[in-house]
Amino acid sequence: MMATTHLLAGLLVALPVALVYPSFAMPVLIGAAVGSVLPDLDLYYGHRRTLHYPTIGPVLAIFGAIGAILYPHPWVVATAFVLIGAAIHVRMDIYGGGLELRPWAGTSDRAVYDHLRGEWIAPRRLVRYDGAPEDVLMATTFAVVPLLVLDGLLWYLVAAALVISILYGLVRKPIVDLGVILLRHVPRPILMMLPVRYLEGELADRL
Repeated sequence: MMATTHLLAGLLVALPVALVYPSFAMPVLIGAAVGSVLPDLDLYYGHRRTLHYPTIGPVLAIFGAIGAILYPHPWVVATAFVLIGAAIHVRMDIYGGGLELRPWAGTSDRAVYDHLRGEWIAPRRLVRYDGAPEDVLMATTFAVVPLLVLDGLLWYLVAAALVISILYGLVRKPIVDLGVILLRHVPRPILMMLPVRYLEGELADRL
């Protein structure tokens, strides 16, 4: 799924807490926003393995929530929602596509790596690939309530995420073909720095 879908999902989950406890609104919402995109920092190194913890992550989120309840300090609350946002992100990825250059082909059996079991969880493909129509629809749905309730900088963040989601969905498939064409002109040392899943055919042969 798109990073923007994860971001909007995290904000939507955090929003009720922010409304009930307005004094903690910023730690809750910012923590959820950061946590929701944090796992994808492993995009170019061990994607969905290095920072994705589908089993351990939810457990850490529960402990974080308990800590925030017992000691409701802004930094503790923010940390709890970082963990909650990250846990939601990773569990959502299981229901997306696999790790491949063209995930709509459905050839990969890897969604998220489960460190506890030492194996990959297979993709469920309820959302076939990041940027798929159903992914854009999900992002749009998640954005409705935050756009109605939030204001200021966070409103613009949600609006920007929604616009990016729609635009990305429009170019998702063509951008892969364009990327392959551009990579043909990239020096071999740079190609060796890219994840193997981004290389195919003659590009893979150059390694």
